[in-house]
Amino acid sequence: MSVCETASPLRDSPQLPRSTDGEPVFPEPWAAEAFAMTVHLHERGLFSWPEWAERLSAELHKPDRAEDGSDYFDCWVAALSSLLVDRGVTDGQTIRALQESWQRAAEATPHGKPILLENDPQR
Repeated sequence: MSVCETASPLRDSPQLPRSTDGEPVFPEPWAAEAFAMTVHLHERGLFSWPEWAERLSAELHKPDRAEDGSDYFDCWVAALSSLLVDRGVTDGQTIRALQESWQRAAEATPHGKPILLENDPQR
């Protein structure tokens, strides 16, 4: 079985939105990218499955979550961000700066075009 055919335990993440055939469902492309990045970092040994499950679960059980679960991938990104900070890969300030840069890039990108950091007018 190749690496691509091996199912990651991340596919069994708590409350992961799924289609009727059991495949993960992503509301936006960024959510699929966050999922793929998490799988990649897990497979590279940055964190274990139990560490990921604990971190994601903590985010999912915070108060003031959306009742309809529409903030699931926001929780996912928050869990991944905190793991990256805890492992010393980056710091919170860098993450916030990138989030703000992506937001500016999204606002400056014409409809239908890919959002690229280079589109951030402040870069």
